[in-house]
Amino acid sequence: MGALLASTLTLSACTSSIADLPMVGAPADVPPRPKEQGAFLPVNDPPPNRDEAVMDPKERARIEAELIAARDRQAVAAPAKDTSVK
Repeated sequence: MGALLASTLTLSACTSSIADLPMVGAPADVPPRPKEQGAFLPVNDPPPNRDEAVMDPKERARIEAELIAARDRQAVAAPAKDTSVK
């Protein structure tokens, strides 16, 4: 009888939420559930085309140069970590 009850509870846990169980329930401060389930995200729909133009190569090169310079400044300012294994 106990094994039957345990298997019933185990299998029923797969199909229902713990908060829906009559003995457990949800805490008092939980907001009520929405009446309707939310819509699923459109996974197979491609995103819409962008309105803005692609960055021109000169602007991209300038930004890359700024990022490389910032990386180099940080590498000099930060002390090198000891990579030897103890």
